[in-house]
Amino acid sequence: MKRATTSKAFPSSKAERDAAIAAAPDRVPYDPATDSYDPNNAKAVAAAMKNAVVVRGGGIAAVRAALAAKRRPGQRGPQKAPTKERVSLRLSREVLAHFRATGEGWQSRIDETLKGILDRKRA
Repeated sequence: MKRATTSKAFPSSKAERDAAIAAAPDRVPYDPATDSYDPNNAKAVAAAMKNAVVVRGGGIAAVRAALAAKRRPGQRGPQKAPTKERVSLRLSREVLAHFRATGEGWQSRIDETLKGILDRKRA
């Protein structure tokens, strides 16, 4: 259901804006049963707007696209200049077992080992 439009026009002059602000209530009405946060509490507003996205036009599809593109906590953003390239590599079970036994970051250690071999060959 669409909301009824108001007949009042947006204040166009500074005097009209100042008068509208002066006439506004000190507190915004808040009902905990229906409202998700208290608009009079700055911390509650900041927490509610923390995950907000700003979309100008485009409707619900634009909002969904903006939310999908937004990074989640712990998610890495795109690298400005990718330093590594994804490849598929077949290694022996012994090599994999050795590096996996060293714990998290074993793929980076394989990369470091291969770089060390290249450095020794260049020297």
